[in-house]
Amino acid sequence: MDWASIFIHDTTWTFAAEITIRVILMFIMIMIFLRLTGKRGIRQLSIFELAIILSLGSIAGDPMFTEDLPLIQALLIMSIVIILYRLTTWLMMKYQPFEDLIEGKSLYIVEDGVLVLDKIKRGKMSHDEFFAEMRQQGIEHLGQVRAGLLETDGKFSILLFKPDEIRYGLPLFPKQYQQTTQVEADICYACMYCGHVDYISKPDQQCSRCKCCRWAKALNSQMLS
Repeated sequence: MDWASIFIHDTTWTFAAEITIRVILMFIMIMIFLRLTGKRGIRQLSIFELAIILSLGSIAGDPMFTEDLPLIQALLIMSIVIILYRLTTWLMMKYQPFEDLIEGKSLYIVEDGVLVLDKIKRGKMSHDEFFAEMRQQGIEHLGQVRAGLLETDGKFSILLFKPDEIRYGLPLFPKQYQQTTQVEADICYACMYCGHVDYISKPDQQCSRCKCCRWAKALNSQMLS
């Protein structure tokens, strides 16, 4: 095994200096492009914008170390991408159907304290992912949530019930989110799949909403101030 060939091969000091210059220039181009998008962080990027960023990385990568690729070609391609990006964002602002096509729509994950069944069945979001996001916002159970939306940029928007409207709901923290093995009288239980709350007579009773047979003891505690 030739270690010199693996790490150095035919690289010269002159080409190493050229690579340094190429990387610096391409880095500057990338930063300029990101500034032109007007975004301040990854959490603000939509699927469309993330695709643009990935394309940008591909455009910038090869000219950094490929000797026979002039930087003017990368600059030309990036300029075209910027123009297309601006054109697309203008069309999205002008035509709502076009925006829905490119970026999709906000999805209701929770409505009136229960999970939206069709979004669960289509695999739009896992329970763990959404529960983690709600826990980070100090929500203890679904009965506190009037509506929960997954926005097109990956953020969550949550509307809460008023304190006097909070109902029984599926617990979100692991210690409370446990399948019950013994049913107690006059206690509300929540379906562990869809969040439907009901009185049950046996621990494996079928949920009337989603047909699941797993239940956890429901909570109706208030939000912590």
